[in-house]
Amino acid sequence: MDAPEILFRDDALVVVNKPSGLVVHRGWAREDVYAMTLVRDAIGQHVHPVHRLDRPTSGALVFALDRADVTALMTAFAEQRIHKRYLALVRGIPPESGEVDHPIAREKGAEKRPAQTRYRRLAVLWDRYAWVEAEPLTGRTHQIRRHLRHLSCPIIGDVKHGDGKHNRRFREELGLHRLALHAVQITLPHPRTGEPLTVDAPVPDDLAGPLLEMGLDPTLLT
Repeated sequence: MDAPEILFRDDALVVVNKPSGLVVHRGWAREDVYAMTLVRDAIGQHVHPVHRLDRPTSGALVFALDRADVTALMTAFAEQRIHKRYLALVRGIPPESGEVDHPIAREKGAEKRPAQTRYRRLAVLWDRYAWVEAEPLTGRTHQIRRHLRHLSCPIIGDVKHGDGKHNRRFREELGLHRLALHAVQITLPHPRTGEPLTVDAPVPDDLAGPLLEMGLDPTLLT
C-alpha cells in the first residue's frame, strides 16, 4: 500500500490524508499495514500519532516528529484547543443545526462520560439522506457515529452503528463500500510556535464519487 498523501510537513509535524480502511498504528488493531509505518517509511523519520481516526474513517491525521511535540499537542487536546471538522452522509434528515449532548461509554458496561457534538445540515440528497458537517467538542470513542445515530440519522456504511438495509443500497447502487465519514479539517496550535495551523484534507474519490452521483454540489466537499 502507498503512503497516505502528505498534506503538511515541517520540523515538528506531518499531517496526512488517511484513507478509509487503514489502521493508525499497531496498538489499535492487528493488521499487516499501518498508517504510522507507512508515513515513517515515506519521510524516513520516526513519527508519533497524537490522536486517532477509526479504521473506516478517512481524513486529516496528525503525527508529531518529537516527543516534546507530542506532549504539547496532547496538552492542547486535553484543553480542547484542537478543533476538527467532519463531513458525513447520513440516513434521514436532521434539523438544520444543533448540538448533541449525550454521554458515551467507551465500551458496554463502562461508565458513560460527557460528550458533545455540534452539527449542521449542508444538503438533502435523494429526499431521505443528508450531507452533514459535524464538530466534536469532546473526544469519545465513535462519538460522531454514535451521536448521529442518537439523532436517528446513522452514517451510511457504518456496519456497527448504522442501518444495514441502507448500507446495502449504497453498495449495490453507488459502489460505496466504506464508512461515509471524513475528517475534512483540523485546526491546532503549532507545538513550537503556538500559532494556529489549519490543514484541509480533500474528500477522497471513493466517497466523493458516489456523492457527486447523488447530485451533491461539489463546493460542499470542503
